[in-house]
Amino acid sequence: VQLQASGGGLVQPGGSLRLSCAASGLIFSIKNMGWYRQAPGKQRELVANIDSGGSTNYADSVKGRFTISRENAVVHLQMNTLRREDTAVYFCSAAAPPSMYWGQGTQVTVSS
Repeated sequence: VQLQASGGGLVQPGGSLRLSCAASGLIFSIKNMGWYRQAPGKQRELVANIDSGGSTNYADSVKGRFTISRENAVVHLQMNTLRREDTAVYFCSAAAPPSMYWGQGTQVTVSS
């Protein structure tokens, strides 16, 4: 499975961004897709994920602000009301048990 992420960039606090990630290869084996993020000096953390049935899971810090959606092998993360603390490198993920696949990171910077 290969993952290609797009989106990200610089946005002011309160603004919005949309991340997208397209999977290719053995996509039939994918169960969950999602997004993680890693800020400088911090561990990588789950932002949100979505399974093949459409069930979603969000980190408490993004509930009500971020929305994850999935169309077949493409996953989107709509990020609204962004805060400075959302600044991080965001990584797309795909779980195809027993393997976990990662896309290249995309930088999200929230700053005025």
